[in-house]
Amino acid sequence: MKRIKTPFGARYGSTLRKRYAELIQEYRKPKSCPRCEKVGGIKRIKIGIWYCKKCGAKFTGAAFALSSDIGRAIRRMPVKEIAQKPNEISGNNI
Repeated sequence: MKRIKTPFGARYGSTLRKRYAELIQEYRKPKSCPRCEKVGGIKRIKIGIWYCKKCGAKFTGAAFALSSDIGRAIRRMPVKEIAQKPNEISGNNI
């Protein structure tokens, strides 16, 4: 594995420096837009808010990545749609 230079020198311990280096490496990697699927046009506006310069899409994600493990798990969950008739909602049986 290539050693990634961090701005901390010998401070804060090797484990934290390695975690930081891995996080920054993932953050700086070119990302593909989930809408137009083009690589390289994604920019982070604020923490968790991302913007595609090519198609103009704004979407949410993780702080330093487009999605997190929890977000991917939630996206795979089935959506249960509950369709109720208007009479059942109001209680009127006309």
